[in-house]
Amino acid sequence: MRNPLHDVAIAGIYATRQARHFDDETSETLTMEAMRGALADAGLTMADVDGISLSVGHPAKMSRSRGSMEGSRLFAGRSHWVGTKFSAVGALLEAASAIAYGNCDVVVLAAGQAGEHTSSEATAHWTRPSNPFYEPWGLHTAVEFALVAQQHMDTYGTTPENLAEVAATIRTYGSANPEAIFRDKGVITPEAVLASRMVASPLHLLDCAMTSEGAAAFVLTSAARATDLASIPVWVLGGAAERQGPSFGLGMPPLIETIGMVGSWAAGKAFAMAGLSPKDVGTCQFYDPFSFEIIRQFEAFGFCKQGEGGDFVMGGRIGLTGEIPVTTDGGTLSHSHPGIPATHLRVIEAVRQIRGQAGQRQAPNSAISLVSNGGGGHLWSDVLLLGRDRA
Repeated sequence: MRNPLHDVAIAGIYATRQARHFDDETSETLTMEAMRGALADAGLTMADVDGISLSVGHPAKMSRSRGSMEGSRLFAGRSHWVGTKFSAVGALLEAASAIAYGNCDVVVLAAGQAGEHTSSEATAHWTRPSNPFYEPWGLHTAVEFALVAQQHMDTYGTTPENLAEVAATIRTYGSANPEAIFRDKGVITPEAVLASRMVASPLHLLDCAMTSEGAAAFVLTSAARATDLASIPVWVLGGAAERQGPSFGLGMPPLIETIGMVGSWAAGKAFAMAGLSPKDVGTCQFYDPFSFEIIRQFEAFGFCKQGEGGDFVMGGRIGLTGEIPVTTDGGTLSHSHPGIPATHLRVIEAVRQIRGQAGQRQAPNSAISLVSNGGGGHLWSDVLLLGRDRA
């Protein structure tokens, strides 16, 4: 029996300008710009839309019910479907199911954030959650991921040079991306990463994501509609969402034996749905809050065995001409990290690669891309497979 999700495609994409701070924009204005841009890319207007999934501002300040209400206002009383998920892959899978089962036909999924973090004196407020591991000990997000990385190093012999190879590769991608915040920085070397100041051992400053502002959106539609549009459709091949606990370790320490392979279940489901394996993937648009997370995801998603990720990323394998280019727009390390919209940017880069529209960072083998959201320190991981050809 044919999987109904295979009859769903991404028809339009758009990312606003990304910046460290916007003085003349709000989360709302950026989100609206992204929506209009994605619809224009698809050759559609709001009149064609009968479904919406929005994240405006940071989720900690916006309830799902408020997000639904904000989206519904755009329809002026016209009947429509509304999604409830925030992160891009989860929202896409929810919307794809709604399309596949006839609840709607064209869904715009967008997220925008501005004005949530205006100081560089401390880590962003969402990295300092109220839980028993943070409040007395300072276990903010960077430390959560650092502890998992350190355990991996102690257990498997992963080295700082392995982490630096990842950071240098992704940051160099960002330097070549004219839309990246850290564009035109030239080639970033592993030595430069290792020379940057320590944030939370073993993570140096250049191993860590930035904070920024911006918005992004994409349009999802049925096969019948997608093949009738001027834009190049990118097809949903498989996907799944996995949770192992409340996000950001609320009441749970980040132990590698319990969270080191978060995402393996989701990846297995996604590959089975697509009838593919890791060997079929041309690019990986991994969510990259920290360099080590790329190593962990390669293991969890089945590209190599647990403990082999450090060696796996070496020797140019994840570079543009390597076996498996990863996070080719520069990711959250050097492109942009505007909160939830960063998850949408992973989808957008995958679509650009599959369409052949990535410019000087275009990978030679881009027909199939794996997208991820979340990570080990977050205790969740969503996995999505997109392709040029319909399954």
